[in-house]
Amino acid sequence: MSYLKLSALSLAMVAASSHGADIQFHSELASNGTLVLLQEQDQPLNISVLSPQAQQQLQKALNTAQFNGEYNKHVQLLAPVDSNYERVVVVGLGAQDELDAARTAKLGGNVHGLLEGMKVTTANIDFATINGQLSNTELAAQFAHGVNLRDHSFDTYKQSDAAKTTLSYHFDVADQARAEQAYQALSHIEQGVFLARDLTSEVPSALTPVEFAQAAQQLGELGVKVEILGPEQIKALGMGALEGVGRGSKDGARLVVAHYQGSDDAPIALVGKGITFDSGGYSIKTGASIARMKSDMAGAAAVLGTVKAMALSKADVNVVAVMGMAANMVSETAIAPGDILRTAEGLSVEVLNTDAEGRLVLSDAMWYARSQFKPQIMVDVATLTGSKVRAVGNRYSAIFSDDEQLVSELTAAGKAVNEQVWRLPLGYKDKLKSDIADIQNIGSGGPGATTAASFLQHFAGDTRWVHLDIAGNALASKADGEVNVGGTGYGVRLLSEWLLKTK
Repeated sequence: MSYLKLSALSLAMVAASSHGADIQFHSELASNGTLVLLQEQDQPLNISVLSPQAQQQLQKALNTAQFNGEYNKHVQLLAPVDSNYERVVVVGLGAQDELDAARTAKLGGNVHGLLEGMKVTTANIDFATINGQLSNTELAAQFAHGVNLRDHSFDTYKQSDAAKTTLSYHFDVADQARAEQAYQALSHIEQGVFLARDLTSEVPSALTPVEFAQAAQQLGELGVKVEILGPEQIKALGMGALEGVGRGSKDGARLVVAHYQGSDDAPIALVGKGITFDSGGYSIKTGASIARMKSDMAGAAAVLGTVKAMALSKADVNVVAVMGMAANMVSETAIAPGDILRTAEGLSVEVLNTDAEGRLVLSDAMWYARSQFKPQIMVDVATLTGSKVRAVGNRYSAIFSDDEQLVSELTAAGKAVNEQVWRLPLGYKDKLKSDIADIQNIGSGGPGATTAASFLQHFAGDTRWVHLDIAGNALASKADGEVNVGGTGYGVRLLSEWLLKTK
């Protein structure tokens, strides 16, 4: 269920869903509901919990299905004889040496979707003897993590479904206390993901830069210092690019800053693109894709969700999210193709295409992060280009940087949480030359994702910098693994993994 409900006049946020999956860890299996058994590939299955008659019945079902424990495959046995279980579901884990956190969380999400489809209300899962690259307690926590991530959905505008029930999970593990502790840590990340998902899924008329700023202010309850800069302040600071993009909407632009200082180290700056709706401006978008442009603020949602996750985790990191927020609209006050904007960096930009606005708001947000916080590292996150989708699709985000260490660290972090990145090159800066300004906002030739990234490189200064283009990753049209339909919260788990494990 949605963790966020917004309207033009009010905003209410809750810490947990009223319909989230019920996760419990135990030291023994219950004997009711649905029994879920996990089988490693080509290894014998422990079915001793069942009566001899039920064991024989289940074994026949497995043999008939030629089931060998292949990853993400399953066999179902209804009404096992001489048993209180309603059904037995055997799920394949795949090879033991390949069973890591990412595969386990993804499997948890898929199993949750499977059990929901079966109308299961109680699932008992035997993890006590399962091991892979992690202990069974850690694997059980990751499985539960995948379950709850998949369970989340944005249903603010749906009629109430009285028939929907909470699915209760009872995990049998070797060490109950350790499993609960491991899952508690993961649940903090979930809360950041859910915030990002709900913000991304919210409709554009209900989530303007003003409402986004209100959502950010709620993090003050967690000890996060939040600052909101309005249009006049933005203009006074010389952030003409951000101000210019917001000029076409009645509320104008906002710069939202959320700072969690969990250490005295120099901060890590996360900079997010926050276009709450992208009409394209006078370079107006056409076709069905425009309905997805409510998600053009997913980068800002991701960095704000990451700060929430760090604050809930009480992480030993100093991280600041800087989010340039605007609605890119068509109006008599909107910028026009051919206009020139002056950035806070001092560079003038010839706007040849008003639909290349994300890089404009990021340019000033990156400057603000550098000038105000002197970060040791800066990572920007943005649904920036259709070119990225054409290059690597939606199963990867694109990563750009000349910093080999940061590329390596973020690539590893993405792999660990099923938010994988693929490196694309920087370059083609010559394609951004303008006849009447310092640079232009689109490339005259060259690969679009790269010229966009190279535009942003002008505003990184000497700071260690990475650009993540998450176009295509922000919304899911179908559920898969631990991701449900709607806003995905892509980037929160990747950045959280990187911050907690590397920094």
